[in-house]
Amino acid sequence: MKNLVVALIALGIVSCSSRESNQSNTNTEKRTESEVPAGMVYIPGGTFTMGSEDREANPTEGPEFAVELSGFYMDVHEVTNAEFQVFVEATGYKTIAERPIDWEEMKKQLPAGMEKPADSVLSPGSLIFSPQPNIANLNDYSQWWAWLIGSDWRHPYGPDSDITGKENHPVVHIAHEDAKAYAQWAGKRLPTEAEWEYASRGGMHQSFAWGEELTPEGQFLANFFQGTFPGENTIEDGFEKTAPVKSYAPNAYGLYDMIGNVWEWTGDWYRPDSHFQNKQKAITVCRNPTGPESSYDPQEPKVPKRVIKGGSYLCSDQYCSNYRPSARMATAIDSGQEHLGFRCVQDVIN
Repeated sequence: MKNLVVALIALGIVSCSSRESNQSNTNTEKRTESEVPAGMVYIPGGTFTMGSEDREANPTEGPEFAVELSGFYMDVHEVTNAEFQVFVEATGYKTIAERPIDWEEMKKQLPAGMEKPADSVLSPGSLIFSPQPNIANLNDYSQWWAWLIGSDWRHPYGPDSDITGKENHPVVHIAHEDAKAYAQWAGKRLPTEAEWEYASRGGMHQSFAWGEELTPEGQFLANFFQGTFPGENTIEDGFEKTAPVKSYAPNAYGLYDMIGNVWEWTGDWYRPDSHFQNKQKAITVCRNPTGPESSYDPQEPKVPKRVIKGGSYLCSDQYCSNYRPSARMATAIDSGQEHLGFRCVQDVIN
């Protein structure tokens, strides 16, 4: 069981051209800049500096390079439990966390020779935050993530939990396939990493979406972890887990919770050298980049991963301080976790 948990936890060439076909949505309704869809805001096109070479930045956030984007629409907030429930009731969709685990598919991502666990272990479930006592080594995240059968978007903290009273919280335990299915149903798509970062910055280039201080004058502007990670959360911002959407002020584009609350999927495959490759290919500016053509993470080369952005309520200044717009992480496309959700975008077609 322990090996399975660790395995589940563990669970290239850059293009600067038009959006990849697997990210496009042929059913996207044609709208102009003046026809903003309900629940979305218009993000004007423009040029910005993507990535970061600041001292706090992870090496995969650099180098910085110039990006030019066309205008697009973006969901004002993360997709909520209520919104996702409408989708499920309309389509009968089952998320990956609700489906039996396919061992033949899973073992392709695992070391050769690993024995198949008992069928009872390969039951539907997902990853929940469950820190062990007296954690000293923050490099071993298996000490605070646990595979729990019966965890899914309807049961975010295990089979005995539910989303009653959390209808306005972001939906979680969402794998990439789930997010993409919702987006296609809604006539939208997932944002590229560049679109997400550009929108998150709100027209500025600062350490945080609102300035250079995480908590200016002691004010909390996003839902993240306070205290000693992972076992002592002082909950100074008022939320131990997810917060209802729109709990904090929006950024300059009118977007809520682009930082903290839950991680958000993008459509881009992950490579640690994506920014380097983009900068090499772009002569002066990279126009509407769509990310690598395939996934590669040298730490887990067999596991296909996509980029997630924004950090979550588990991000701390002691560990995973990814509440910066430039921060980027890689997550296995079949992974669902209690702090992973998404929002959508839509093209402007004149």
